[in-house]
Amino acid sequence: MNDVPADLSRAEISVADIPSLLLRTIPESADPIAETYGHPAETAVLTERLWVRLYRLLAECFTTPVLMPELKRASPDTELLGRCWDFVETIVAHPSEHVSGAAYFEVLEQLLNAEGLAEAAWPYMKDRTRARTVQMLNFYDVRLSGINRR
Repeated sequence: MNDVPADLSRAEISVADIPSLLLRTIPESADPIAETYGHPAETAVLTERLWVRLYRLLAECFTTPVLMPELKRASPDTELLGRCWDFVETIVAHPSEHVSGAAYFEVLEQLLNAEGLAEAAWPYMKDRTRARTVQMLNFYDVRLSGINRR
């Protein structure tokens, strides 16, 4: 499971491979994938067409059970958050609007759901994810010190 490119943001990945990339990059998503799809995660990402409902996959198997709880922890696992934001960087910059849209709505917009989430995520984000987050914050007229407010 450690065959993930060191720089995911430069990896070219097909839309259909996003579920496998999630599982390889974030093995902590295995249990939520298995619970959501009723198959072992390794089987589900290969046999189910999870990429068709990518919004559901991200929401139910990544953002809600893995990313958000880690961002809320007093002492988060920085290695896990680094891997999470590497994965997000890959999908937020993906040329498919289906993939980049899922990243926007099911990951980035979720940072607006509780105070302090965007600030907690910011140090782990990569360049394209940061740029997209600033655009989102500006669109919603949300000003956060150290991010889009000086």
